[in-house]
Amino acid sequence: MTVARTIRKTSASDLAVLGGTPAFTAPLHVGRPNVGNTEAFLARVKDILDREWLTNNGPYVTEFEEKIAELAGTKHCVAMANGTVALEIATRALGLRGEVIVPAFTFVATAHALMWQGIRPVFCEIDKRTHHIDPDAVDALINQHTSGILGVHLWGRGCRVDALAAVARRHGIPLMFDACHALGATWGGKAIGGFGRCEVFSFHATKFLNTLEGGAVVTDDAELAEKMRLMRNFGFAGEDRVVHLGTNGKMNEISAAMGLTLLEDRENFQRLNERNYLAYREELAAVPGVELLQYPAGERYNYQYIVLTIDENVFGLTRDETITVLRAENVLARRYFYPGCHRMKPYSAMHEYAHVRLPVTDDVARRVVVLPTGPQVDPEGIARIGDVLRQAARHAPRVAAQLRQ
Repeated sequence: MTVARTIRKTSASDLAVLGGTPAFTAPLHVGRPNVGNTEAFLARVKDILDREWLTNNGPYVTEFEEKIAELAGTKHCVAMANGTVALEIATRALGLRGEVIVPAFTFVATAHALMWQGIRPVFCEIDKRTHHIDPDAVDALINQHTSGILGVHLWGRGCRVDALAAVARRHGIPLMFDACHALGATWGGKAIGGFGRCEVFSFHATKFLNTLEGGAVVTDDAELAEKMRLMRNFGFAGEDRVVHLGTNGKMNEISAAMGLTLLEDRENFQRLNERNYLAYREELAAVPGVELLQYPAGERYNYQYIVLTIDENVFGLTRDETITVLRAENVLARRYFYPGCHRMKPYSAMHEYAHVRLPVTDDVARRVVVLPTGPQVDPEGIARIGDVLRQAARHAPRVAAQLRQ
């Protein structure tokens, strides 16, 4: 769906924060859900209701697992109720304890999945250019309490898998990945999913492929997969035989039906996202102080995130002021992942001086903006957003004075 628009921004007075008409008549959201072919989805829902098999490893969940494993290039996929539960079960199945090294620049669920099980997340510095966890910094943090490394494929781009794997091998500890952004992406020409001991996907509504709510763990380790299948279903190994500690982490049939429906249009969603990314790249190339995160050639991406960093010394406005300008135009830009896990409770009390050793994380968290993409956005709308940012930069002193009153 394309949102109706108004005039282009050609002067300072056109900016909504300075009294102009908003560029969009309805809000553009970051992470607006894809819904796919509703008729195909509803036909699957009817079949589910007719079967009266709503959950407990039904045929749609089984089919969805098979297709995700194929996409990820792995032997096993274990579908879960959501990505957070998938992280928790994978972490427990690997036997992690004590401390696990993880980036602070990630969604807080990555850290919560550890802390919820009594594992202390040790926050690691990131690379300023890629925003990924820095393998050299990981190596420096490992001690006798470290039981594992949890890397994050942020923005749908693979982090430095080879370097992290080398660190894990050298210290004899497991490596797993939060791949919640990275379904359908590759690293080194290989599908993300088969790296480390296991990788975790999210199918939350904001992801370009969703199951309404859901997640999965993919792996080539048959023993690990079987353990996770037990753990997601209370440890049941039969009708009344419990053989393992477990919880209720199952995906239901209707969620799987949504996932299967969207899988049929997955390549179209990726192409549309790529089209939008290329349009943003063209529009923002000449805007001073605005840098679009790059997707290097040679790999496959889902392009579901349009990530900017704002250099306020060049652009003339802070990141938060830039977001205010965009939101006045009905472009609901967002800060990700501000202010960093290390500055959120309960971690800020545990890591009182984390900011001293995480200056890059703090800097990136202060400057990142994520813009809308997906079916709601088209090149014409992206041109409007480019106009807004160009006029904001051109008239930054006037805009700043208005915002700072």
